[in-house]
Amino acid sequence: MRIKFAVCITLLLSLSAGITLCTEPGFVSLFDGRSFTGWKHSGNWIIEDGAFYRKASGGSLTYTEALVPDDFELRFEWKVSKGCNSGIYYRPRQYEYQILDNQNSPYGENPRQSAGSLFFCMAPSMDATKPFGEWNTGRVKCKGTIIEHWVNGERVLSFDYRDPKWTQQVDLLKIRGADLDARGGKLWLQDHGQEVWFRKLRWRIIPESETINVHPDFIPMPVTGEALEKENDRVERMLKAQDQKP
Repeated sequence: MRIKFAVCITLLLSLSAGITLCTEPGFVSLFDGRSFTGWKHSGNWIIEDGAFYRKASGGSLTYTEALVPDDFELRFEWKVSKGCNSGIYYRPRQYEYQILDNQNSPYGENPRQSAGSLFFCMAPSMDATKPFGEWNTGRVKCKGTIIEHWVNGERVLSFDYRDPKWTQQVDLLKIRGADLDARGGKLWLQDHGQEVWFRKLRWRIIPESETINVHPDFIPMPVTGEALEKENDRVERMLKAQDQKP
């Protein structure tokens, strides 16, 4: 509750600082399309045609005006270069909405690492992305233990991480150090080494009175064949590295 109150105050201050209210009811814009007001980076990001553009290596772009609310909806648009891998981190400890050129990145062979996935945890139900060089819309909704991801208007991920049927997927992310109960992280746009663009970032606090129900027909795309073998090898290496820690 403290985080929700603090975010409300910070959002009001952000409005007076020039971060504008969206026309969408309840949403506050996080990016004015012209400046880095409210954002921090190492000089490797620029603004191009109203979008954040990761032009060179140097690190991620972090929103500094407020922590991510406990219960929230985030909307944005994203575009990738050929073979690009990026992401949006919205809660601490490995909460990543994966951004990817599914067709040309080696990560795309594994649905659990494809665009719209909760990276290395839950695969989307479909590939709803557009080809590299074209703009996609993205959306994240989180309320309590329910997580939803959207790509181009399609709800591609919808699950409750406390549901026992998803234990295997959640345990995968725990191997990477995840804590899905963690809250109060910063929003940041990943620099993974390739050119990527983001624009029209905005969020709203989801009120206690608003209910989000998991989609009953959600089925993640399966991870099979060589992609599954590579994933298992990676998991074994991570577990071995953990065992070797003092």
